[in-house]
Amino acid sequence: MADVGRLAGVSPTTVSFVINNRTDSGISPATRKLVLEAVELLGYRPNRAAQGLRRRRTQTIGLITDQAAVSPHAGRTIAGAHDVAWKHGSLLLVANTNKDPKVVRATVHELLDRQVDAIVFAAEGTRRVTPPEAARQVPTVLVNCFTAGNTLPCVLPDEAGGGRAATELLLAAGHRRIAYITGMRGAWATRGRLRGYVAALADAGIARDDGLVLVGNFRTDSGYERTRELLARRVRPTAIFCGNDRMAMGAYQAVAEAGLRVPEDISIVGYDDQEDLAAELRPPLSTVRLPYYEMGRWAIEQIFAGTVATLPSRTYEPCPVVSRGSVGPRLDTAVSI
Repeated sequence: MADVGRLAGVSPTTVSFVINNRTDSGISPATRKLVLEAVELLGYRPNRAAQGLRRRRTQTIGLITDQAAVSPHAGRTIAGAHDVAWKHGSLLLVANTNKDPKVVRATVHELLDRQVDAIVFAAEGTRRVTPPEAARQVPTVLVNCFTAGNTLPCVLPDEAGGGRAATELLLAAGHRRIAYITGMRGAWATRGRLRGYVAALADAGIARDDGLVLVGNFRTDSGYERTRELLARRVRPTAIFCGNDRMAMGAYQAVAEAGLRVPEDISIVGYDDQEDLAAELRPPLSTVRLPYYEMGRWAIEQIFAGTVATLPSRTYEPCPVVSRGSVGPRLDTAVSI
C-alpha cells in the first residue's frame, strides 16, 4: 500500500480506504481514480494472510464431503455454497473423504490449522454422521446429514413433502390407482417419500394399498422389473411414482416393451431431477427436484448471518415438483387388461 500511495501521491490510509471501498471516507472521485490506476499499474494484491491475522478471520470456509464431491448432485451443493461465500468475499476449501473416519478427523484438523472461519459437512445420501469433536471449535453446519441426538444444526431435504408433491401431481391429473416403486428399504429418503405418498392418498380419501407399494433399489433394473410386475396384473395402476429418476427410466422401458405409451396409457413421475436423464427421456420426465443447491446456499448464509449457534436442530428445504411431459389424465380404459 505504501508503494501504491507513493505512486498516486496519497497516504497508505487513503489507499486502504479506496481498496476496501469505504464510502464514508470523503475521498474524491479523482483521488479514487488515481489510486485505482496505481493499483492496476503495480499489480497490487491485498495480503489475505495479514488481513486474516488482523481481523481474526481468514475468509475461508471448509466444506467436507463423504462422496459428494464425485456424485452427480455434488456440483449443486458446492455451487450453492460457493455463490454465497463468493458474495461475501470468502472462498471454499473442498475436501473429499470417501467416508473414511481417519480422513475425516485429519481433514478437520487440517482445516482448523488453516484457521477456517467455519466448517460445513455435506453427505451424498441423507444419513447419520459423527463429526469429530474438534469441528465444534468453529461454527459447523451439516448438509444432507444429521448427528445422533441432533447435536449440530443441519439442513435436510423435505422428503415427505416431496413424496406428497409427486403423488398430488398424479392425483390432480385424475389418477386414483397410483403405484409407488420405492428406493432401498430402510433408507432415510425412502421412508420420508413413502410417508408423503401415503399422506397425499389419505387426504384424497384413498386408502393405502400395500399391494401398490413395491420395493426397488434406486437402479434402472428394479424400475424395469417392478413395472413389469405392475403391468402384468389384471387391474393395473394408471400411474407410477418412482423413488428416483433411474428407476423411472426403467419403468419407461417396461411400458414401451408392453406396447404402451407414456403418458397416454400410464403416467410416470420420478424423483431427484437428474437433469441429464429426466429432461432427455421421451417424453421428458416429470420429477421432484432435490434441493442440493438451496441446502448448500442455506448453510453458508447461516454462517455469515452469525446464526449457527441459535439454529434449530433440523431445517427442512422444500423438494419442488418439476412438471414435464410424463403425466397425463387418467384413462379408464387403461385400468383393466
